[in-house]
Amino acid sequence: MTQQDNGYHYNVMRRAIDLIDASEAPLTLEALAGEMNMSPAHFQRLFSRWVGVSPKRYQQYLSLGHAKALLRDQFTTLEAAEAAGLSGGGRLHDLFLRWEAMSPGEYAKGGAGLTIFQGWFDSPFGRALVMGTEKGLCGLGFAAETGEAACRADLQGRWPGARFVEAPERLAPWVQAAFGEVSGAQTPLYLIGAPFQIKVWEALLSIPSGQVTTYSEIARTIGNPRAVRAVGTAVGRNPISWLIPCHRALRKSGGLGGYHWGLPVKRALLAYESARAEA
Repeated sequence: MTQQDNGYHYNVMRRAIDLIDASEAPLTLEALAGEMNMSPAHFQRLFSRWVGVSPKRYQQYLSLGHAKALLRDQFTTLEAAEAAGLSGGGRLHDLFLRWEAMSPGEYAKGGAGLTIFQGWFDSPFGRALVMGTEKGLCGLGFAAETGEAACRADLQGRWPGARFVEAPERLAPWVQAAFGEVSGAQTPLYLIGAPFQIKVWEALLSIPSGQVTTYSEIARTIGNPRAVRAVGTAVGRNPISWLIPCHRALRKSGGLGGYHWGLPVKRALLAYESARAEA
């Protein structure tokens, strides 16, 4: 498949998912195909190849009750997830991650002396801004709801002392692995955060693909069961979306909770993983 094909497919899927997300009622295959100027059969094949399931099934995953169903049927205790290991078969596309964290002293300097490479990439969830150091990816944000300028300002503002260099070519192999374009490839992560945040992000890395947990479960796992609100804040400050799966953390009630890059993106992330897990 050529890069031109990938760009075309991305644009079609982005428009289709936008329509699905904006609609208050399920859209028929004919209606979606008509909006894409395609025949129903061709659109169905393209959508199913890109997402992994049919448009009808995908819309079922995006329903309001999906988060509650996940919490009921796919809830995971983090101890069990940790025992299974991060490189187990539950990870999407057999993605393998290794990570290390910046020291607290280095973090306190706000990234001073650090060079961060950055670039924009297409993803199944819209335009993504990706950042990385020599050691691994340190930032990944989605611009579908916030816009590209706000997304860039948000991530760069976390490390005001760093030097940012536009170099997407340096990040491309890691990004391809991150979104499953290269099966089994390694995506190293470099976590830049306060010690408490890193503990929370480490717990998030233990949640298998297609499963969810709660903020209170994370608080209990890191040994601070009363810190649910602080955990929620740390989850929201996760700089490496998708790979550190903060979208898998839900409220105990089964509500989605918040999401830094917009709730429609969180719903799409959960739906995408559920579809892939079933495919």
